[in-house]
Amino acid sequence: MTTDPILVGEGLYHEYGELSVLEDVDIAVAPGELTAIVGPNGTGKTTLLRILLGHLSPTAGEVRYTGPEVDRPIGYLPQQPSFRPQFTAAETIAFYAALLDEPAETEVALRRVGLADAADRRVEALSGGMRRLLGIAQSLVGEPPVAVFDEPASGLDPSMATSAFETLADRAADGTAVLVSSHDLSLVERFADRVVFLNRGSVVVSGSPAELADATNAETLWEVYESVIREPAARREVEA
Repeated sequence: MTTDPILVGEGLYHEYGELSVLEDVDIAVAPGELTAIVGPNGTGKTTLLRILLGHLSPTAGEVRYTGPEVDRPIGYLPQQPSFRPQFTAAETIAFYAALLDEPAETEVALRRVGLADAADRRVEALSGGMRRLLGIAQSLVGEPPVAVFDEPASGLDPSMATSAFETLADRAADGTAVLVSSHDLSLVERFADRVVFLNRGSVVVSGSPAELADATNAETLWEVYESVIREPAARREVEA
């Protein structure tokens, strides 16, 4: 699906003191697409997400949201979601729905992420993976036009991780603009419509998995990663 972007970052820079974290980053997220940001640890992925969310101001550049004016334009799952431990899973969803003055639809929200059978279980009794799935469910409460997920598969077993990405891909297919950061290249290759490779604070290359494979003579997204991230890093070490 090709549509105009709903969330755009242009010429984004960010510095912590003298440390440059992002340098001239351009990114656009469109409705109906799942866009994935991948790259090594410490390369600025979470900082970029926080800037796009409006949680952090860039040193330079601008962010534009061009979607509808709704109570919750962007849903968000941080790397470490935190919920009231005494709430049940269903009560957690109902709490977030009430904040938005939306119908709770807890059963639908929990079934979407495979937690229907855990509706009456307290958050403190949920596994780390189940709490992450609950985080995905809450981030989609209110059907936000944009949904942002920082490492949604972190801490999940392979089956749960696949289910999580299936949920995100389903939301994209329904018209949501979905943006994720992830280290799981196999899931990104399988589900992402566009991939943005970020390294040392800059966008190295971006495109669909197929376009990136063609451009680098690669057969898998891991080989693309090797070509645009690991091999240049190895050359820098040799030159140093």
